[in-house]
Formats: sequence, C-alpha cells, structure tokens
Amino acid sequence: MILIIDFGSQYNQLIARRVRENKVYCVIEPPTIKVDAIRRLNPEGIILSGGPASIYEKGSPKINPAVFKLGIPILGICYGMQFMMAALGGTVKRAGRREYGFAELHIKRQSGVFKGLSKKTQCWMSHGDSIQRLPQGFTILGSTENTVVAAAANLNKHLVGLQFHPEVAHTPLGKKMLQNFLFGVCGCKKSWTMKSFAKEAIQEIRQRVADKKVILGLSGGVDSSVTAMLLHQSVHKQLTCIFVDNGLLRKNEAIKLKTTLKQHLNINIRFVNAAGRFLKALKNITDPEKKRKIIGRIFMDVFEAEARKIKNAEFLAQGTLYPDVIESVSAFGGPSSVIKSHHNVGGLPKKMKLKLIEPLRYLFKDEVRLLGKALGLPNDLVWRQPFPGPGLAVRILGEITPKRLRILRDVDDVLLEEIKDAGYYRKLWQSFAVLLPLKSVGVMGDERTYENIIAVRAVTSKDAMTADWAKLPHKLLGKISNRIINEVDGVNRVVYDISSKPPSTIEWE
Repeated sequence: MILIIDFGSQYNQLIARRVRENKVYCVIEPPTIKVDAIRRLNPEGIILSGGPASIYEKGSPKINPAVFKLGIPILGICYGMQFMMAALGGTVKRAGRREYGFAELHIKRQSGVFKGLSKKTQCWMSHGDSIQRLPQGFTILGSTENTVVAAAANLNKHLVGLQFHPEVAHTPLGKKMLQNFLFGVCGCKKSWTMKSFAKEAIQEIRQRVADKKVILGLSGGVDSSVTAMLLHQSVHKQLTCIFVDNGLLRKNEAIKLKTTLKQHLNINIRFVNAAGRFLKALKNITDPEKKRKIIGRIFMDVFEAEARKIKNAEFLAQGTLYPDVIESVSAFGGPSSVIKSHHNVGGLPKKMKLKLIEPLRYLFKDEVRLLGKALGLPNDLVWRQPFPGPGLAVRILGEITPKRLRILRDVDDVLLEEIKDAGYYRKLWQSFAVLLPLKSVGVMGDERTYENIIAVRAVTSKDAMTADWAKLPHKLLGKISNRIINEVDGVNRVVYDISSKPPSTIEWE
C-alpha cells in the first residue's frame, strides 16, 4: 500500500490513479495525519504531492517531519519535494526564473526512479520556487536548463524528490519513474485487483451488517448498480433497493432496470412511481437551481416514506466514490476543491437514524466499472454513461412539461441508438441531447414551421474533471440530425455543442 499526502495539488487523484493502474493500492490523506496513524497504516511507500502554496508562506501545509525518520521510502513531487528538502535542512527560495510547461530533463544518474531511462527526456514543470541548497546526504539526479535541482535523492534513506510532475501525460516517461519507485524502491507487489477487492469487501459487509437489513437508493447508474450487486452478493435478501421513478427518466428506463436487475440478477427492488408528484411541483419552474432543490426534496420525502415501511433496517447504502470523499475535504486539510452539493458525502438525513455503508468509497469510476464486470453485471450497466440525478430536468432548459419530456425522450433514444450503432458509446464519457427554450423557423413539406431546437453534446474525458468536445464524424452528426428532425415531432433544428470543460460544464444546467 502507498500513502499519498495531499498538499492541495490538482493532480492528487491522478497520482492515485497512476499508482492503482499498477495494481498497487493507495490512499490519500491530509498532511494533518499523525505519525502514529502512518505507522498503523504501515505503507510500503509515501508520496508527497504537489500543491499551490510556497513552503515559506504563512499557513502553508506541513506534515510532521518525523515522517522522514520512519524508514519508509518517500517520493516528493514539486511542493512535496520542496517541503522534504526544507524539512531536512535544505534551502528553498523564489526561483530567479519560474518554470511552467515542457522542459528537457538531463538525467545524471540512471538508478532508483530513473533506472532504465535515457539520459534525456521531457518533463512537465509547474513551479515558482527552487531548491537552492540540498540537505546533507542528498545528491542531484537530474537538471533542466532553468532548474539545477530538478531531481535529487538520498539513496541510502530511499528519499527522492522530483521538481516536475511524473504523474501527468506531459512527462512521457513519468509512468516508468513511478513504477521504478513502486517496485524498485518500495518493493510493492501487484496485488490490487477488483477480484481481490470484491472478496474483501463482501467479507467486511457481512461482518458489519450481520443479520440486519440494508436499504439502497437505486438510480440505475453504474455506481448504484455496482453497489447493489456487491451488497446483494454479501447479504442477499437482507438488501432492499428503492427505485423512485420521478418522471424525468429516459425512455423505458424503469422497465429496462426491472428486467436487468430484478429478473435476471434477482436483486430485491421496490419500484415507486412518483412521477405525478414531481411534475406537479416542477410546473412553471424554470430556474435550474430551484429545479434541483425541488427534485432533491421530493425524492428524499418519497424515499424516506418507502424506507419506513422496511422493518428492522439499520443501514443505508450509498454509491459514494473516492473523488467525492477527496473533494469533501477543504484546502490544506486535503484538496482545494470543496464537495459539490449533489454528492453523497456529508451524512444522512437526521430523520432516518440509519448507519451509513459506502462500499465503493475508496474506488475511482474506472475501478467501479471493473468491479461491476468482476461481479457479473451486464455490459449495458457496467458501461452506462453518467446520467444526472435530477434526470432530464437539467437537460430541458426552461419549463418542464409532459410534451417537452416526450420530445427529449424521443430525441435521446434516437441519439443513443446512433452513437451505439456507430461504435462510439464506450469511447465517449457522455453523449446526450438538450432541449433549448427557443424555437426557430424551418421548412417541412413546403410549409413554414416554428419548432424546437435540440443541442447535441458529446464529450471525451477520463474523470469528468476536464472534458473535450468529441470530434464525431460529420457523416454521423448528419445522420443523427436527419433522424431527429424527421422522426421526432416538434423539432426542426439540431446544433452541436463544441465547447470544452473548462470553461463550460459537461451538462448545460
């Protein structure tokens, strides 16, 4: 196991993903973690992340320097390297010339993290401070034109510092450097697989739940479906899933879920049709934040009412993922970003008095998909693209009406059919349609029309933190547009969204 200390870098999750790609388990902890807690974790190695602060600034994040006396191999990246050097007696000062972007790294010693690498390679820099004097016992391993100490190490104590970022794709040999640290320096073994995770998780769930009952709010998405399958294999009939049909689902969504999870996999699910209640409350509401709050409030009311019918339930399960957990910690206590309002983390409704169980809370999205496959979930669920909790409500800009829902459902059905037939569904992070609150003039059958406009959105991404618009073939876009306009009554124009995140978001609302 590798312990990653989070100094606030935007790349923390990427470091963790790089470690886990090598089938090595890792956890991210804030720099406030106690040395005794590190001893209990007993990691094979520690990685100190980068961060936006300067080590000589007041209030900059710090970990107890006693960590360097534990005899555990440590890799410091950017800010993490500077902290290591300063804590051990070196000097860090404002650089005469800041260094951002690509740089050519000249490797002086091809051992340790640089074992098997060529003497020159590209790296990605992002720093305004530099190491001016090394601590005793450290030697320079690599330099760039602007940074003399681009890499340094105390080889006897297995302490390594890299001023650049090996975890990003812009450092082509960065993956190899991390592998050298994991396996060459730390002596890790490739034992982190979803099969091993599933086996341990099932044992832990059985021990914790014992003979009690568990409730799970099922959405039909990847996270909740994998959570349901994992709990089902752990406690079987002690699990009750509650699926609330809010009237804002895709075409035949509830029917498909009932067929897949209830009939084929024999998972215990209660279906609650509350569409009328949701649509009534959303009538004449156009503000996106008001929509979300109304949907969230009614969902919780409906869910709680159904949950109260389940006697002797002691646990509420949620499909919380590791990015949600990481983002729930504020700057310097953890990452700089604060949790979004729609994430699961943050506790339970006070009324419910249930214990929380989150079996996926240490997994990333790609790992959840692999876990789903290991548990035997069908590909349609495992590779399902993300779908927002408020459903089509955030893809209908303006008022939500039965007619506008019908239009978007039919459009969405055509779009996804074409995306799948063209072999793009699994290549894209998300692909969906948005119904705009605008109408435009068109001509159909020699007659003037004044109908709705549909925006098609398709993006590629690794984790939704950033995303690029998908360069779909013009022929495919033409076919999608042609089918939507010809087959869906009420649409006469289709546009394609070519904005990336940032500055845009993936969803429109």
